[in-house]
This record gives sequence, C-alpha cells and structure tokens, in this order.
Amino acid sequence: QVQLVESGGRLVQAGGSLRLSCAASGLTFSRYNMGWFRRTPGKEREFVAAIGINPATTVYADSVKGRFTISRVNAENTVVLQMNNLKPEDTAEYFCAARGGIVLGTTPSQYTYWGQGTQVTVSS
Repeated sequence: QVQLVESGGRLVQAGGSLRLSCAASGLTFSRYNMGWFRRTPGKEREFVAAIGINPATTVYADSVKGRFTISRVNAENTVVLQMNNLKPEDTAEYFCAARGGIVLGTTPSQYTYWGQGTQVTVSS
C-alpha cells in the first residue's frame, strides 16, 4: 500500500521560511517523479514544483520560482520543499504526489499517488 505523508506545515510570518517533507512508503521511490501541489478553498489544486527520477531535473511554477526549492533523498524515501520568502498568497494546503514514468508532470491528473496534505498559513 502506497503512502505519502506530508509534514512541516504551520503558521509563519511573511518573509519567513518553512521546510515541508513528504515521506513515501510502499513504492520504489527512486523510480517515481515527485511533485508538490497546493490548494486553497474553492480552487483546484495548483502545481508548485516537481523533481524527476534524476534529481537534477526540476520544474517550478512561476509564482514560486526563486523562492522554493524541491529536492529528494532517495535513501530516505523523502522529498522536501524548502520555501523561503513566504508571502500571504502562499497560504494553502500543500500536497505531495508521486508519478511513475520518465516525464515530469505539472498537472494533478498526471499523478497517481497523493498525500493527505499539510497546512501552510502565512500571515502578513
């Protein structure tokens, strides 16, 4: 049974930093592309960042480029989203997701497995 468990979300002031982690189990982690998405009430899930099987391959949403960094530690079955210079508009529930294959995905429909989410709230 595949499980993705996010952690690290909390309340933070604008300009601050957070580090989100996603621990994966039940899959051969090194063979999956991993992504982070976020969702605010009443809206669809929005792509944030993704990292490929080759960890040198990453892609970011324009809204977070230069502020967020995605990385993975295959030995620990973990993907990390380092978020710096946070803004109130980054407030959302953040989800990690796993996608098989060799192509990075940037839409929710491209991902097979999902975590339950972790809440990030950025106060102004």
